[in-house]
Amino acid sequence: MRPVRVMKVFVTRRIPPEGSAALSRAADCEVEQWDSDEPIPREDLEQGVAGAHGLLCLLSDRIDKKLLDAAGANLKVISTMSVGVDHLALDEIKKRGIRVGYTPGVLTDATAELAVSLLLTTCRRLPEAIEEVKNGGWTSWKPLWMCGHGLSQSTVGIVGLGRIGQAIARRLKPFGVQRFLYTGRQPRPQEAAEFQAEFVSAPELAAASDFVVVACSLTLATRGLCNKHFFQCMKKTAVFINISRRTVSAPEHVPARAGPGLAPSSTLTLLRK
Repeated sequence: MRPVRVMKVFVTRRIPPEGSAALSRAADCEVEQWDSDEPIPREDLEQGVAGAHGLLCLLSDRIDKKLLDAAGANLKVISTMSVGVDHLALDEIKKRGIRVGYTPGVLTDATAELAVSLLLTTCRRLPEAIEEVKNGGWTSWKPLWMCGHGLSQSTVGIVGLGRIGQAIARRLKPFGVQRFLYTGRQPRPQEAAEFQAEFVSAPELAAASDFVVVACSLTLATRGLCNKHFFQCMKKTAVFINISRRTVSAPEHVPARAGPGLAPSSTLTLLRK
């Protein structure tokens, strides 16, 4: 009887119990895992992946030529627990005949809900109001104090009307949004019909929108898409929410003004212009 070949699988982070259970049920897999919620240091990643047949990684792990060389010829499958694949050197991976798996759709609802919560938080100036309560700035009710801007009768521009962009529009529609605009590589009339959304150029979207939500994937075409000219086109009162990669908003051109507690992070920018 032929012996079963044991395949080494390296996992770069603690993963949900369901995923660990699925791997443990694979009798022909020997699973090694970086047992931490923090990103694995590069040196440990290169050592861990050596000789592996499969790699399960996260978007914080840079899978480049050097790492693929460290893995060696055994590596046949790379799975990433993310929708984005910009951390993977896809051309190099393809050259080596390695298959790639990713997780589209898994976080669509959660990401859309986060986008809507950020939009509401920002337009109604909640972080600023909370800060005023904390530092004693709230004295008594004033009719126009911390009013912010409402969604009713507003124009919302969505950069990227994919799964997440549509899920965001679907959640915003009941708030009484008057007009949806979207931009992307090409018109998507079938997807846009539900919201009666109008396809426009990026500068047109920036100029007409009261709220701009960036939900596109990071590609060569979208890198730096929201640049200085884009922000100059925007209304002075506009709210800008980026749930895409930060580099879609060229960092050197992001308006410096943000309310207390609204500093940009690497994956999310939350601003009032």
